[in-house]
Amino acid sequence: MTGNDQIQDQIAVTVALLRERLGVRGKTLRQALRRAKHRLPRRVYRRAMILARVENMVDHPKLRLTLNSPQLLSAAGELQTFLRSIDLADRRKGWWLGMLGGLAFNILVFAVLLLAFLAWRKII
Repeated sequence: MTGNDQIQDQIAVTVALLRERLGVRGKTLRQALRRAKHRLPRRVYRRAMILARVENMVDHPKLRLTLNSPQLLSAAGELQTFLRSIDLADRRKGWWLGMLGGLAFNILVFAVLLLAFLAWRKII
């Protein structure tokens, strides 16, 4: 398998990981990265954009020869390592805890405002 075929395979694996780990849809890597931009660290996003820029060039037989395969494979490996390190259960738990924390804060603010109103009206 040549380096260029590996690049195509790595791009396909990366798009699949983006769908699985971040829930991002997109037929191409560029579309998927556009939707996942704010969920990725800046360094990882920049490396991923290197892959996205050459995604169309990999299919072209003559342009394929101009690609820097080791750099592209390194970028794909770094992005895939980051995506595989995402713990989906922890993200779900964090979402629920954030929602419950916001709800608790709102209830606390409501109780304080209610007590302040009752004290103002000299009911308590």
